[in-house]
Formats: sequence, C-alpha cells, structure tokens
Amino acid sequence: MNTTTISQRIEVRWEFPVVFTHAVFDPANTVLVETLNRLGENRRHRAMIFIDGHVAKATPSLADQTSAYFAAHPAKLELVATPQITPGGEAVKNDFALVEKFLRLMLAAHLDRQSFVIIVGGGAVMDAVGLAAALVHRGLRQVRVPTTVLGQNDAGVGVKNGVNFLGGKNAIGTFAPPFAVLNDYDFLLTLPARDWLCGVSEAFKVAIIRDRAFFDELCASAEKYPARDFAAMQLLVKRCAEIHLEHIRTGGDPFEYGRARPLDFGHWAAHKLELLSGFRISHGEAVATGVVLDSIYAHKMGWLTAGELAQIRDGLARSGFHLWFDELAQRDATGALTVFGGLRDFQEHLGGELTVTFPRGIGARHEVHEIDLALMESAVQELRLSVPTQRADKAG
Repeated sequence: MNTTTISQRIEVRWEFPVVFTHAVFDPANTVLVETLNRLGENRRHRAMIFIDGHVAKATPSLADQTSAYFAAHPAKLELVATPQITPGGEAVKNDFALVEKFLRLMLAAHLDRQSFVIIVGGGAVMDAVGLAAALVHRGLRQVRVPTTVLGQNDAGVGVKNGVNFLGGKNAIGTFAPPFAVLNDYDFLLTLPARDWLCGVSEAFKVAIIRDRAFFDELCASAEKYPARDFAAMQLLVKRCAEIHLEHIRTGGDPFEYGRARPLDFGHWAAHKLELLSGFRISHGEAVATGVVLDSIYAHKMGWLTAGELAQIRDGLARSGFHLWFDELAQRDATGALTVFGGLRDFQEHLGGELTVTFPRGIGARHEVHEIDLALMESAVQELRLSVPTQRADKAG
C-alpha cells in the first residue's frame, strides 16, 4: 500500500491593542474611531453595540451616549441598530438561548467579517456575546469595552470566550482574540462594592506566581481597595492586564492546546465553588478562596514559607475578601469533599493528565500532576480555622 503524507504547518499572527482611557464614548475622545480604523481601511465602519444590563442600569444614559458618539462621526462610523441591552452577570452565561438570540441579531443586521461587534460590559457578557460573534461567519471583529475590574485586568484582555452548559463552567466556547480592547477606567466608578473588589483577587493570583514586586505593591495597598481608592485601582488594573498579556504573548500556548493553564492558579476550587453555590459566590470571591486554599497546600508541601502564606492570606483579607464558604465543607455520597470534583472538572476541560499550578515561593510557579487529597482536606480545615471571625455562610 502506497502512503503519501503532506506535512502542513500554518503560523497565524494576532495583534490587538489594549487601550487605557477615560470617557471612551465622549465624542471628543477619538480612541474608538481610531481603533476601528487602525488597519487604514478608510471607509465607513459598520458596528453593532451590546451593553450589559447592569451597566445600562448604573449609567442610564449610556445607550444614548453610544448612539450620539456614532452620530458625531458619520464619515467613519455607522451604527447598524439601536444598542442592544443584554442580561448581565452569570445569568447570561447560563442560558444558551441568549447566545442564539445574539446570533440572530447579528445575522439580521447583515454583519459581515469586516463589521464590528462592540461589547460593553462585564466578563460574563463579553464571554456570551463574544461567543456569538466568534460563530457568525466564523468570526466578526470584536471590540471589548470591559466595565469591571475583573474585565479590564483579566477576562477582557484574554483570547477566550465561553458559556456554561450542562453544569460545566465554560463548557462551550472558542478562542477568539479581540480586534481591540478599550479599558475606560471611568466605568469602574459605577461598580457596587462587590464588583469593585472582584478583580483584586485575580491581581493577587497573577502576582503570586509571576511578579514578587507587584505582590508587595498589592499587600502595601490592600486597605485602599475596599476604600475605593481610584488611583490605586487604576494601577492594579493596568499592571495586572500587562502581566496577563505578557503571559499570552510569551507563554507559547495562547490557545491552551497543552495541558497546563498557569494563570488558572486557584481556579480548580474556584470554579467548583461557583457551581456549588449556584453562582451566589462570585468569580472573584471564589478565586480569592481558591488562591488561599492552594497556598495553604503549597505551604504544607514546603513550596511556601509560613511567612509567605501569611502575607497571601492577610493581603486578601485586608483587601476585603471573605475566605471561607460553607460549600467547601460539603461532602458527596462517598464522603469525599464535593469541591474535589473541581479537580476532575479541571482535568476534563484540558484533557490529558491532571495539571495544577502552585506557587514556588512568591513570584514563581510550577506545575504538579497529583494532589494529595488527604493533605488538601487538611488545607480546607486549616482555611476554615484561620478565618474564625468570618461568617461561613456569607458571600462577600
């Protein structure tokens, strides 16, 4: 039998700007016009805008502002429909019918692959609308305008989107780098206290495993975050986004074809906590708990000193996080802690052998492929005992 093999290798280059600005929809601010025209195509750019319902409620004039922006730049911009207000928060990721609705709206507007979908909102809305945009004509140009700390310093600057399905966190999704990300700091001022803090845990997460100096800055400024210090939060957002972008750019695996997800330190437990609570626990709150839990385990394994563990736990607590939730103590029919199912989910999501990232000293990391469940259970118990003054049933 004759066999012929043609070896094929394709290299694809992605490039997108992440802009930090204020008042992005002020007609005098030309960042959006310049961004849509950054390829020098010099034509009237067609776009559709989706706005997170929570953001629309916090800024009732936002839809009118976006429409007025397009009206102020008629030679370069065309708004193909009135801005679409979408459900916000995890609810938008839990209803796949909404993704279909977004698909239909984009197709009804006759968007093509050179048209733009502008997504204004938190990470969940960017995930769900972004998934729809990635599917229409195999990919429309997405411009993300994240409105939360978590969106601006993490979710919005990444290359993923996805929704929850059949009980699985982000079970359906795609890798779709954005055309651009426009971080308007002013949106952060509209956030309720809980959402203001949620992105802080992601900053601690990335600092612990990649940047000791940033970690020290976070600890030094910890009390400023719950006090809503705007200058401190802007510094946190920008540096955290820089580190995430650096990892995506230099990590060698932007689409996660390998077995490791270093930036998901603390997330195996965090994702399971979200699911077990019916998303009563927010992602940022769950990440804070997951990071501390895995840091306790790392200390027990000799990868962190007692002093380093204390810094991590104290820094997150002073930043306003409650670090214990009763869901951590739930057990399944076999008597095992239910949260341990997050390890199976984590492995299933990537495939291959289990790979979990842990700190090795602050500012460095390593991956392991086995977890001592007895030791991890003792870490859960230590976490519970270490926060005796916090109500175990309180979610932020």
